[in-house]
Parts: sequence; structure tokens; C-alpha cells
Amino acid sequence: MKKILFNVPLMTGKEIDNIRQVFANQKFCGDGNFTKLCNKWLEDNTGARKALLTTSCTHALEMAAILLDIKEGDEVIMPSYTFVSTANAFVLRGAKIVFVDIRPDTMNIDEKKIEAAVTDKTKVIVPVHYGGISCEMDEIMRIAEDHNLYVVEDAAQGLMAEYKGRTLGSIGHIGCFSFHETKNYQCGEGGAILLNDESFLERAEIIREKGTDRSKFFRGEIDKYTWVDTGSSYLMSEITAAFLYAQLESAELVTQKRVKLWERYFVNLKSLEKTGKIRLSFVPDNIKHNAHMFFIKLKNIEERQQLINFLQDNGIQTVFHYIPLHSSKAGLVSGKFCGEDIYTTNDSERILRLPLHEQLKEEDIDIITNSIKEFFHG
Repeated sequence: MKKILFNVPLMTGKEIDNIRQVFANQKFCGDGNFTKLCNKWLEDNTGARKALLTTSCTHALEMAAILLDIKEGDEVIMPSYTFVSTANAFVLRGAKIVFVDIRPDTMNIDEKKIEAAVTDKTKVIVPVHYGGISCEMDEIMRIAEDHNLYVVEDAAQGLMAEYKGRTLGSIGHIGCFSFHETKNYQCGEGGAILLNDESFLERAEIIREKGTDRSKFFRGEIDKYTWVDTGSSYLMSEITAAFLYAQLESAELVTQKRVKLWERYFVNLKSLEKTGKIRLSFVPDNIKHNAHMFFIKLKNIEERQQLINFLQDNGIQTVFHYIPLHSSKAGLVSGKFCGEDIYTTNDSERILRLPLHEQLKEEDIDIITNSIKEFFHG
């Protein structure tokens, strides 16, 4: 029986050659040549004013919280259906998290529920682009402007995806990417922060360099550097950046292949949606996705587990995703849910993610979708 894994980390074949160059140059810490190449690639391909590699998307989000001067008692609005890092970055600064419900079609924050959650303590909105499918950013940015709020895009899954022609991560004041090995382009662990507001550029460099003006020193702008602000060590190593650059150079081709696989899933499973057996992933108009994932929704949590078991018995690995943060132990302490939880918990118990990675072949998609059809017809 053929085993089909849920995820196989991307390898382009150029990673080792790049790392050899790092060894030859004997520059291993952050902000070397490959770091600069990655930063420039991100700026050129997103339109951000400045991009800085970080050790993770978690750390990019933490940098954003420091940049925005989040303090005790500030409120930050976000969906409960997200990874814990989205909330933790702001909780570490003393913020209270205000969770709102999601849209059932995209699993993104429901833009119609955000404004009711805004109070005089609200400081930031954090839209999470689930699966590389954009939130409704026009409405989110309108709310932010009307209420003098910041927007930090959690675009961990969103590189190479767009909203109305604009790259995810480049629309809000700050954007954050992940290069974890489960992402479309990866270096094991890694991330980046996009700065779309001119006022953040200088301070972001300082925060990323342990709160020092060391970057200015290396550029020859000052004759010595010192501690000038709050910060931490958020620099990606040059070895990791060399690995990542090989992946970024292949991003367009990788995205094209993933989208082709995504579309085959959609075509193969459309008949099951028409008969009401499942719900498929949905992409709104004016949005270009990056095929980060393909998910289906089952009737309930019991049916989902039955299908997981059935596919596992047929050599196919599938997974579900987040447990809503507002119902977690820490979420009950550090957050609150605004409005009614209509879809967040219910849909989190129905969603099932299917294998999608660069090594997957179209015939593998056919095996997976035929097995799903067999489950329902059997």
C-alpha cells in the first residue's frame, strides 16, 4: 500500500550549495549576504517598505507588539481560530485578547463582527489569512482608519497570495510571515516582518538587534553602538537564510504546482459537495490564493474522526487544525469572546486538511479523492 504523507518539507536542491557559500565566507550570524538577499526578495515581491528576516513568525509578531507599544490593559482583536502565537505575542506585552467569530466559508475573521468588538481600549486588529486566502482587508482597514487602530496581518500562511492585486502582509501597517517546515517555502524555523509604515523602519532594526543601534554601526552611520530601546535577538542565522533563499527563488514555480494540485482536489470532490456530503475550500472573488492547504468540512466531529481513521487505514495521512483559543486554559485567562460563537467552535470540529505538498503527484490526489468517495459511498 502506498503511503501518502500529509506534509513533506520543500527542498529545491540548491540549499546545500548556498550553505557551502556561507561556510566559504565564514559569516554565520545574522545579516550576512543571504539575509540581505532574502530581505530584498521579500521587498521586491511584496512591495513592503522594509522586510526583515526573523527567527520565526512568532518573533515577527512579538516585534510588532513591541513596535506598537502594546501595554497592560490594551485590547487586541483577532479570531479565536488561529495558532497560539497570534495571541501570545500581544499577551506577553500585557494585552487582553478580544476574540470574534469567523466566517464559515474561509475560516477567516468575520469582518462584519469586528466593529462591535472595538472599545476605547482597542489598539490593534490582527487578521489571520487562513490557508493563504485573504481576509476582507478593505473593510478591516476601513474600521482601523475610522477608529485610529493598527492592523497587523498574520500572514504566516500567506506568502505569494494576494488581495485585489496586493500581496498579503503588505496591506496592514505590519505583516508577519512564517517559514516553518510546514509552510509552502521553508527553512525549518524562520519568519519575516514586513514594515509598511515609514515610522517603524528605524525602530524595528533596533528591536531586532536586542534593543541596540548595532545595524547603524555596521553601516558606518555611527562610531559605536549602545542599548537604546527594548528588544531581543530576533535575527535569523546566515545558514538558515541561505537555505531559505534557495526556496524563495523557486517560489513562483512551487506556487504554480501547488495551485494545480489544489484545483484537482476541487474538481474531484465537487460532486460530493453537490450532494451535501462535504463542504469544500472557498476562494472569494478578487483573491489570489497560494494553495497553502486544501480542506474539507464534514458533518460533525464524529464523522471527521471516522474519515481520518478510514484514510489512515488506506495509507493516507490527514490532520485537523486549531482548537479555538478562547476555550483553552490560557485563553480563558488572557482573552474574552465578543459576540456569539456561531462558527468558530462548530467548524473547527468539522474541518479536515488533506495532504498538499510539492512532492505530491496528480495521481496521488486521485487516490485520496477516490478514497474519500469510497468512504461516503460505502
